Amino acid sequence: MLMAEKVVDQALGLRRMANPKPVRVIAVSSGKGGVGKTNVSVNMALAIAATGKNVLLMDADLGLANVDIMLGLRPKYNLSHVLNGERTLEEVIIDGPGGIKVIPASSGVKQMAELSPMENAGVIRAFSELSQDVDVLIVDTAAGISDSVIAFARASQEVVVVVCDEPASLTDAYALIKVLNSEYNVQKFRILSNMTHTAQEARELYNKLVSVADRYLDATLINMGTVPYDDYLRKAIKKQRSVVDAYPRSRSAMAFKNLAQKADKWPRPDAAAGHLEFFLERLIRSQQGQSESRI
Repeated sequence: MLMAEKVVDQALGLRRMANPKPVRVIAVSSGKGGVGKTNVSVNMALAIAATGKNVLLMDADLGLANVDIMLGLRPKYNLSHVLNGERTLEEVIIDGPGGIKVIPASSGVKQMAELSPMENAGVIRAFSELSQDVDVLIVDTAAGISDSVIAFARASQEVVVVVCDEPASLTDAYALIKVLNSEYNVQKFRILSNMTHTAQEARELYNKLVSVADRYLDATLINMGTVPYDDYLRKAIKKQRSVVDAYPRSRSAMAFKNLAQKADKWPRPDAAAGHLEFFLERLIRSQQGQSESRI
């Protein structure tokens, strides 16, 4: 190899090192509260981190935050301090169990639950300034179809919709999917059945959603699997710990570990989707780095 070619190769290598790899961003949502959405977010974060990934868990239920409570954390600052300019996003990140990092939100602050579209966009843009090495961002959204839920779901590459065996859970999950699909062109959803008693029950929940979506929506619903009903999970909640950490051999912990392995095989983003995304600059720089490496 000629000296000039070696110099070019080294320059490309340095540029790739300066361009962090794109981050897999997973929004965990539900049509209604009470279906175990935050439990899913927390335990998926711990299970994915156990595979060696750097995981950042964002509490995006901005007015009724409880990720910190579930993990027994006592943050000094949260996203409200970022929005009012007191702290940067980097400064509010705290260490969680199992090596995960957590971005806490506020609880009982009405204005945080009613952010304007511009404020939601400001939160999303702030992620492009993070220098931390992150492989996976899990966004625990609020339940329902508020502006923040829509904004954060659209800014993610994967949308997980958590359902359980309650009529309102399925009805409200369909409403969330319908809004995201019909009004915002989100076309892919991963359906996770939670607190199921049998595999058959989980399949029936998924099939009920698919049968309606296939008739009325242009959306793809993917069966992500199920987390079984487990008394150990309830015990872990009382201890303010994840079941993956507190009872690693329990049925629900094993299910979360299986989900983490599946998530690791999901396609990685290779381009911006055309609207505001978390870590957008990293995604664009990574794409540029790939283009340069082909020259």
